Amino acid sequence: MRILLVEDEREMAAWLERALAQSGFLPEHAPDAQSAEQMLASAGYDAVVMDLRLPDKHGLVLLREMRNRGDVTPVLILTAQGALQDRVRGLNLGADDFLTKPFALEELEARLAALVRRSRGRKVPRMECGSLVYDSESRAFSLDGAILHLTPREHAALAVLVTRSGMPVEKSQLFNRVFEHDSDSSPDAIEVVLHRLRKKLAGSDVRIVTVRGLGYMLESILDDT
Repeated sequence: MRILLVEDEREMAAWLERALAQSGFLPEHAPDAQSAEQMLASAGYDAVVMDLRLPDKHGLVLLREMRNRGDVTPVLILTAQGALQDRVRGLNLGADDFLTKPFALEELEARLAALVRRSRGRKVPRMECGSLVYDSESRAFSLDGAILHLTPREHAALAVLVTRSGMPVEKSQLFNRVFEHDSDSSPDAIEVVLHRLRKKLAGSDVRIVTVRGLGYMLESILDDT
């Protein structure tokens, strides 16, 4: 699920991006309303997680403008404790759900999954590459019908690759999805994660290849035959 995270607090945004990515979501961060508007205009998202206290525009104004132009992307609003007025106004403006700070990550993930299911009116589809299957509702991988056991970083990396199977993903982009923005890890650390993934995929019809100058790509060996 591709999630737009509209949050101006850098530490909160970095934590949410990292945690959601490790759980199999594909979060993209907008630090202010202007950035969010540009990203919504240029790409499609399964849901938006929006803080209200943005530096350039109140989140409810951004929400109202989204709905006025016909954007029906599900929006989950993060509110302060006891902010009843914001919740009432948000519902009237078209918000789909609310979560009060502080919150548990598990609840945020469950609410996002439920929002997307309701907006699509059906189960969230599975993504496949050969015998590798990713159920984006349960965020579980299976290979040849058996559950694939992965570490959080392996899971985050493979979720990005399977979503874009057949297309290369830049090394820096993959690194940012897997590691913290303020991590001391070198960008080369992503190669360690990919090495472990390749070992777990060994013997199957799926492989991770290095595309010189472009990054890494997940592909099915059967597609070459």
